Formats: sequence, C-alpha cells, structure tokens
Amino acid sequence: MVVIVKNGPDTADGKRGVKLAQDMAADLFLIQNGVYFAQEERLEGFYGTAYALEDDLKLRGIKGAEIGKGTRETGYDSFVDLMAESDKVVGMF
Repeated sequence: MVVIVKNGPDTADGKRGVKLAQDMAADLFLIQNGVYFAQEERLEGFYGTAYALEDDLKLRGIKGAEIGKGTRETGYDSFVDLMAESDKVVGMF
C-alpha cells in the first residue's frame, strides 16, 4: 500500500496522511508541499519507506543534506511504477 501526501507538515491533512501510512505499515510518497516531511526528523517514528519527488524537493530548495536518512529521492517514472506495482494507493492528503 502507498499513501500519497501532498500537504505540508503544518496542515492537518498532511499529518493525517503520514499517520495513516504509519498505522497501516504503508509506504509514503511525498509530493508538492508534502516533501517538507522529508526534512530531518519530520518523519520521526515512521518506519516504512518514504519517497520524495526530486523535482518538488528542488523547487522548494530542499537539498540532500536536509533529507532524513529513511527518505529516498525519486522521479516521476518511479512514482508511476510504484503506484502500478502497489495493491492499493491512497491519497491525496
């Protein structure tokens, strides 16, 4: 299962999406302002795999050193592949 989060950490929807992914032991895909969750310690306590869209990270000035250890940077092709391979996709929070 993949949960897609497009809202930032300062929103109720963004927090709800991350909590859902954590509760369901799902992977997390961060797009748009959701990539702010990729910053160090914002996903503390999340044990699944988190992916952040490279283009959205660049647009928001988030660099590799700021990204948490458990978060993988990926492109649109990988995003589409991940959604196609997953049994369920939930979003957009």
